[in-house]
Amino acid sequence: MRLDPSSNPQVTNADATGMPKLPRSQLAFARTAPAFTRAMASANQNGALQNGALAPEGSTPTWSTSVRSGQTLTGIVREQMAARGVNISNNEAMRLAQSVARSNNISNADMIHPGQKLNLDGLNLPLQQAQAVNQAIAANKAAAAMAATTPAVTPAANVNTLNTNTAMANTALAGTAQVQLLTRSDRSGHVVLEKTIDRAIEKGFIPAQDKQAVMNKIVQLSQEHRFAPDDFARLTLMESDGMNPKASNSRCHGIIQFCDGPDRGAASAGFGANPKAILGHSVLKQLDMVGKYFDDTGLKNFGPVGLDDLYLTVLTPAARNETRPNAALNIQGQQAAYLHVNRDVRAPITRNSILAGLHQNANERLGTDVAQRPSLQAARLSAYAAQAAVSEVR
Repeated sequence: MRLDPSSNPQVTNADATGMPKLPRSQLAFARTAPAFTRAMASANQNGALQNGALAPEGSTPTWSTSVRSGQTLTGIVREQMAARGVNISNNEAMRLAQSVARSNNISNADMIHPGQKLNLDGLNLPLQQAQAVNQAIAANKAAAAMAATTPAVTPAANVNTLNTNTAMANTALAGTAQVQLLTRSDRSGHVVLEKTIDRAIEKGFIPAQDKQAVMNKIVQLSQEHRFAPDDFARLTLMESDGMNPKASNSRCHGIIQFCDGPDRGAASAGFGANPKAILGHSVLKQLDMVGKYFDDTGLKNFGPVGLDDLYLTVLTPAARNETRPNAALNIQGQQAAYLHVNRDVRAPITRNSILAGLHQNANERLGTDVAQRPSLQAARLSAYAAQAAVSEVR
């Protein structure tokens, strides 16, 4: 480090070259946290990691309620979630109601009676995931709205000729800083996604000039269907080595492996008669097919979507009805060892083993630990790892 001698510089309105200094907005020196990072941080500060399944015993109060006359279990779930700021669809409410029924040893979710006390701790994790996703979506929309209302940027060639003493000049320069800041924030807000796209460009899966368009399309899909953009990247890293549009296993093709057969992905994408034709389309075109497939499989109806539900939508949509994290899922056919408990293909596939496998696969393919961040899913993975260690000891 060089230590220059102390000096008493004279304050002037010119820089070292004698040119007049341009005014700078304070935004030029600021760097906002990425939207999803801010949402997760807020969720963590609110005790997001202390969910019903993973929190140390006695660290959080029990979430419970008593049944009132005329109530249904589905209605109770929707009411309790809404009271905490999360509105869920009818399908999601029914799915969570079944989970609540199981955790309360209720054989028939339609048979509850006034005065019956219900333990709702099982709703903690879905609630916290929904809150985090909603915050991320709101932050992304706010950033997009700010970018849309930012004044036009003065071309670089004309900056030196701009009269910096005018209000218009100050506004334009501040707008430039804001646009640059938003661009950096938007680009770095989804670290796994960006690294996956960069890797896809290096491998020749995506033309370099399509990078921003691909990024924008995935973020758009994530806002429409309420999932985390990084989770979509993890999905493609498992299914197609990270957005390889020509990935194929003879029956399934493309970036999310659109499979042949009636009511399968290829048919949804409009290629039921010739599924392999999907391989002739670019990643951008296949992302349009992904949006159509997500519509057809009702992904929006599952409320804010976690990585496990997002992946099951692609793998076996019907398996989403099983919500218990360690229950064996009814998934047919040979699957990657990553997806099985303890990576043992003789063991079942569960929601927790899917989460663990997708994160581990992403870490290994990207060559970095950035794919697993301190989040709700990381907390669930910690519990899964502990259970796996116990099962191995036994």
